[in-house]
Amino acid sequence: MDDTQRQRLKSILSEELASVEAQLAEYENAPGQGIDVSSEEGFADSAQATAERSSLISLIEQLQATRREVVDALARIEQGTYGKCERCGNEIPVERLEALPSTPWCVACKQATSS
Repeated sequence: MDDTQRQRLKSILSEELASVEAQLAEYENAPGQGIDVSSEEGFADSAQATAERSSLISLIEQLQATRREVVDALARIEQGTYGKCERCGNEIPVERLEALPSTPWCVACKQATSS
């Protein structure tokens, strides 16, 4: 991977980080974050509120995981290790990095960890 490709991927990662952080801030400031579902709502309303809260928590957790992955990838760029598989040490193909800029693994190692 040449410096131009690395800088382009760094820019993409920086934009993704800004987007994820904006979404997280939006959810943190969303109205109704502290709704008490045990109040005098009916059972169905309580169940709906619980389901919505569960869905929101799941989404926030996914955004936080994405944020960690992007921050880690940006750190690898700064350390000079970006583009090398963290498991086997081989180069990650640029095509894979373009598709998944925050990935720390080559395809073979990702498949091995998913099995």
